[in-house]
Amino acid sequence: MNLAVRDIRRRPGRFALSCVGVGLLLTLVLSYSGIYNGFVYEALAIINKAGADLWVVQRDTRGPFAEQSRLPEDIRYRMAIAPGVAAASPYIFYTIQRQWQGRSLRFAVIGYDLHVGLGGPREIIAGRGIGQAHYEMVADAKLNLPIGSTVPLGLHDYTVVGLTRGMVGSNGDPAAFFSLADAQEIQFVKDNWAIRNLRERADAMYAKALPTQPSLSAQLARNLADNPDLHTVNAILVRLDSGVQPGRLAEEIDRWKYFTAYTTEKQSDLMLAGSVERGRRQTLLFRIFLTLAATVIMAQIIYTMTLEKLGPIALLKLIGAPDRTIVGLVLQESLALGVIAYGIALMVGSWTYDKWPRLVLVETGDKLTLLALVVAICVVASVMGIRRALRVDPGAALIG
Repeated sequence: MNLAVRDIRRRPGRFALSCVGVGLLLTLVLSYSGIYNGFVYEALAIINKAGADLWVVQRDTRGPFAEQSRLPEDIRYRMAIAPGVAAASPYIFYTIQRQWQGRSLRFAVIGYDLHVGLGGPREIIAGRGIGQAHYEMVADAKLNLPIGSTVPLGLHDYTVVGLTRGMVGSNGDPAAFFSLADAQEIQFVKDNWAIRNLRERADAMYAKALPTQPSLSAQLARNLADNPDLHTVNAILVRLDSGVQPGRLAEEIDRWKYFTAYTTEKQSDLMLAGSVERGRRQTLLFRIFLTLAATVIMAQIIYTMTLEKLGPIALLKLIGAPDRTIVGLVLQESLALGVIAYGIALMVGSWTYDKWPRLVLVETGDKLTLLALVVAICVVASVMGIRRALRVDPGAALIG
């Protein structure tokens, strides 16, 4: 007599509902593993695809992602002549939010040198790359901007000429790529009302400082308001010659160039030590609670199923069935429940992961870990049912 198969055939609806409920719970456990992997992948996507060996930033800062960094654009030339440097390119990174056709667009603006290419989009999945110095952009597909659409930013409209994929910031905001000059203008150029306001304040300041030279004060005020310094960047990306050790050159830049240089590995560590680390701890806590909840729920289900079979179990003991047979029967039904629920979790996850607002990246190791966890949960959850089954009096089979 196979009690597991017999019980499933007698109450298939209840067993199926139990499998679905536990399967959905396991889907959440697996999803949180994928959410953490997605956090890490998205946080490092821009860094890993920039093509740089070193990131030179403002001294004693952790820019350009973990902290704001500002450098003069012409620092690129000082970096380019350093021994072992193959190319040096200015880089801009900041986040903006705009309204476009009735919906909010929040994205990371990335400005890069079109000629060097460091920091630019690595894969164009539709359209083309930026082909001119001004008023073109390449957007990540998550922005849902069709090719040919125009986005007003600052004083100009920018046309989407290409799409890329997988280029997002650490907070999940998709990236949009611009030429260096356009990214600087979007960030620093003020609108007409702001220029008038600054001009009036500067005019009052210079008029007070130069009361006998009104024409000179007016000209100085106009120059200050109308000519902002656009030649500021957030980092200098450096690509090294083959065989050059990034760590050693970074130390030389720190010592002699009076800037801070990070290797790509160090820049990744800085990124992961911030908001991603807090997200990792939070998802780990959720996974622990969900695992405990799955264990408790499966234990209750198995225990209830065992109570309903106390009569047949007593009959088995009455006819002389050994304890290992009863233990095997209870454990078999528990494992069947767990394995079927695990299969449901895999199917539901594969159907829904691409619908989540953030990337859910479930790897093979996560699936194998969950399978081992499910087996362990089934064994632990069976303990209460097995203990109850072994305490059944064989005489109960005679009195019903």
